[in-house]
Amino acid sequence: MTSTPPTVELDDLGIDSGAHILVKLALAERATGDEIALRGRHADLLGGLAAWCRQHGHHIRTPEHPDAHEVVAWVRRGRASTDRWMGAQPSAPPDVDGAPAIAARPSPDWGLSARGAMVEAGGPTPEFHLDRREVVWSDLASQLHRQALAEQWDPSRAIDWTPPDSHPEIEAAVIQVMTFLIENEEVALVVPARFLGQVHPHFREVQQVLAVTVADEARHIEVFSRRVEMSGQPLALSTVSGRVSLQTLLDEPDFAIASFLLSVMGEGTFVALLTFLERHAPDPLTRRIAHLVRADDSRHVAFGMGHLTEHARVEPDLRSRLARAVERRHRELQSSAGLNEEVFDALVLLAVGTTRPADVATGWAAVQDLKREMDDSRRGRLARLGFTLGEAEELSSLHARNFM
Repeated sequence: MTSTPPTVELDDLGIDSGAHILVKLALAERATGDEIALRGRHADLLGGLAAWCRQHGHHIRTPEHPDAHEVVAWVRRGRASTDRWMGAQPSAPPDVDGAPAIAARPSPDWGLSARGAMVEAGGPTPEFHLDRREVVWSDLASQLHRQALAEQWDPSRAIDWTPPDSHPEIEAAVIQVMTFLIENEEVALVVPARFLGQVHPHFREVQQVLAVTVADEARHIEVFSRRVEMSGQPLALSTVSGRVSLQTLLDEPDFAIASFLLSVMGEGTFVALLTFLERHAPDPLTRRIAHLVRADDSRHVAFGMGHLTEHARVEPDLRSRLARAVERRHRELQSSAGLNEEVFDALVLLAVGTTRPADVATGWAAVQDLKREMDDSRRGRLARLGFTLGEAEELSSLHARNFM
C-alpha cells in the first residue's frame, strides 16, 4: 500500500520569492525516491519549480488535469541531489559530550569554516603553519579568554589620571622606567600578533587568547605613554643593547620557543618588575597602572605555561629545544651591555623615593632583592615545565640581563 505524500501549501508564494525554501525543507525529511505534493497559486510556480528541480537533481511531475484548488505538482527527491549538504563532511567529529572534538591536525580543506561545521567539498585551502594541536593547543585557552574578557579595563575609567606631584628626580625615574616598559610591551604585542595569523581557525580559542593579548599590550603601551605625557617631559633613553635583546624575540620563527622566551622567561620576569613598581610607586597613578598591567601579564604567562606544559607531554625533545634556545640567545647577547643602566638607577630611586645617600643604599639593596626574586620566579616556572632544579638554575642564570 502506497502512503499518501505530504502536501506542502505554498499559497501565493513563488519560487523566486522563497517557495523553494519550503520545498527544500519538506524534501529534507524524505528519503531518496520519496515524493511530496505541492499546492499553490503563483502564476509561474510550475516553471520556476521545474527549473529549481533540474538544478538540484530532483524530479517533478504534474497532474494530467490540473485544478486550481488541488495539487499542482509532485516532487520526488533525487538520488543525485546537488543539495550542498550531500557529501559535506564535518570539520570535527563530536567528542563524548557531543561538542566538536579538537582535531590533532585539521585539514587545510576546512579553511576558515567554524569547528564542527559541515564543510562542502572543494574550495580554497589556505595555509596555516600552526595547524597541529600539539604545537598550539592549551586546555586553558577557553578559560583564559573568558577571564580576559571579564577583566578588560578602560584606561579612561579604570585609572584616576590626576597629575602626580612628584619630586623632579623621582619623576624623571618614572619616565625612564615607562620608556623602558613601552619598548618591551611593543615586542610583547608584535610577537603574538605575528603568530596569530598562522594559527589554524580550528583552534579558535588559541586565536582568541592571542588576539586579546595583542589588545592588552596595545592598552599597556597607551597607559605608559600617557603617564609620560602627563609630566610634560620627553621620553627617556632607549639603548642599543635593549633593542638588540628584544630583536632576538622578534627574529624567533618557532612558536613554542618564541612563546617560551617571551611569556615564560620575559613576561614572567616582568610580573616581578611590575609588582616591584606597584609596591614602590611614588604616586597613586603609577601604582594603579602597574597593578592593572601586572594582572594582564600574569594571564599571558599562564597561557604560555599551559601551552608549553601540554606541548612537552607530546614532544619529549621540547625541553631540550627550549634549553638550546636560551643558550643560543645568551651567546648572541653576550657582548651587549645588558640592562639599561639608566633603568637600573631609576628603579633604585623609585624604591625609596628620595635621593638621600642612606636611602639610595636602601634602594640599591631593594633592586638586588628584585633581581633575586626574578631569578627565583624563573626557576620556579622552569621547574613546573619539567626541568630539573639544576637545569632551571642554569637556564635562569643565562636569561637576558635586559629582563625581557
